[in-house]
Amino acid sequence: MSLEKARTSEQTAIGIAHSKLILIGEHAVVHGQPAIAIPFPLVGVEALVENVTGTVKIDSTFYHGPIEKAPNALNGLTNCIKATLDHLNLPQSDLLIRIKSSIPPGKGLGSSASVAIAVIRSLFAHAEEDLSEETLLMLADISETYAHGAPSGIDTLTITSQSPVWYEKDIPFHFIKPKDDFHFIVADSGRKGDTRLAVESVADLLKSAPKKIQASLDRIGDITHQARRALEKASKQLLGKTLNEAQKELEALGVSDAGLNRLIYVARQEGALGAKLTGGGNGGCIIALARNEAHSKQLSERLKSFGAHAVWSFVLRKQK
Repeated sequence: MSLEKARTSEQTAIGIAHSKLILIGEHAVVHGQPAIAIPFPLVGVEALVENVTGTVKIDSTFYHGPIEKAPNALNGLTNCIKATLDHLNLPQSDLLIRIKSSIPPGKGLGSSASVAIAVIRSLFAHAEEDLSEETLLMLADISETYAHGAPSGIDTLTITSQSPVWYEKDIPFHFIKPKDDFHFIVADSGRKGDTRLAVESVADLLKSAPKKIQASLDRIGDITHQARRALEKASKQLLGKTLNEAQKELEALGVSDAGLNRLIYVARQEGALGAKLTGGGNGGCIIALARNEAHSKQLSERLKSFGAHAVWSFVLRKQK
């Protein structure tokens, strides 16, 4: 069984999940437009389940103790755990769930969804039960609803896939096959964003200025279609252009702040083909498209020297 799924040792059941990035379409996707998300394999979550007498307990960086006393910030995860145990007809007792995550929370990288998916996989491995994709997404959505209010579903879909995901609300999703290697850099501003708050702020703007905001959302949808063509036609220049144009609209929606804009400016000044925020915005990360591997290293160093809290470079590989 793949490490992305789950495995069981004699005493410990393990579930693993990678992270995700929104390439383009954030915020507009909540309002019916398409979005493209890509797997982000450089950070992830490992959940380990052990038999320990007593209540169900969580051991993580943020909290250690019984799920009944977990802080409100973990309501999504605790409800997801309870629902998973109910689904498996397991008692809510005698388990210790250890969570090890390398995903910085509040950065638009799908931390909450990755944790939920890893935990669900570990519990199914513990029960030695098969886990269907449909059941996994259903259970993970419990956590995401608490975390984001009205999640699009794109996080969970991408974290459970190995390919870029084309997502449109109420339309069957499908995968995109890039026709070239695309070199990306992700830079962390060092500040947490609040996806739920950002989504609500855009919804409020849509109510107060419907024509203007709807035009921005529609424009992001059009740009997202162009970005898909760029991936499928191996056009790095076009993809870079779409990233820059999407950023203009995200700024118009009020979800890009000075810290993100500064990193985006530095990336473009250093020759990035395109750069934009990724995720909810107002904190979190940016994503930039480099020309090639050498340029990716150069961009990474420059972003670090200009104050990025962390920088990752990775390649979205060509698929046949």
